Amino acid sequence: MAKYTRIEAVQMMKETGIVPVFYHKDIQVCKQIVKACYEAGARVFEFTNRGDFAHEVFGELNKYVSQNLEGMILGIGSVIDPGTTSLYLQLGANFIVSPLINAEMAKTCNRRKVGWMPGCGTVSEINYAEELGAEVVKIFPGMQVGGPPFVKAVKGPQPWSSIMPTGGVSPTRENLQTWFEAEVHCVGIGSKLFIKKENGAYDYEAITQNLKEALAVVKELRS
Repeated sequence: MAKYTRIEAVQMMKETGIVPVFYHKDIQVCKQIVKACYEAGARVFEFTNRGDFAHEVFGELNKYVSQNLEGMILGIGSVIDPGTTSLYLQLGANFIVSPLINAEMAKTCNRRKVGWMPGCGTVSEINYAEELGAEVVKIFPGMQVGGPPFVKAVKGPQPWSSIMPTGGVSPTRENLQTWFEAEVHCVGIGSKLFIKKENGAYDYEAITQNLKEALAVVKELRS
């Protein structure tokens, strides 16, 4: 069962501004990554449903987060069907992110008051997702859909829409400024956050510092 309601998840996304997006098959790597992001100040994290047995990794990761990282809201991404949605809800996912719109997924999440954030690429899709109960919609892939100008254009006729771009977002001041000036709700950032050492291992200290600086930029831009 989800520990946080969809409203709590959405509010925290807005407050922090950045949602790290990550997948790895090794649970120990996942724990260290989430911990590094937590220490940077992140309070929402999206694990992605990509590899074999991803649900088993997520289940263990969610237990770790619940026991050790107070206030971290863990959700799942890359979910495309209601069956998989139900599986992750049973594992305690606090929100479900999808690259597409599936009305049955919306119903599954709404019954449990868990946030459902579908991928959209047009104003009509965003409107339909909101009719289905989406508090936040994901534009994906962010840059290919139209980037910050697309978000700004959508906010004209639909200023109430809360938009989270993923894809084409980087933790640099210049990139973040273009998105937040377009009035995004928050942004999802994947591989560009997760710095590696020369030997290919993740540099957890560098990841913490990188994200900490990016979160500070978002806070400054919003002030």
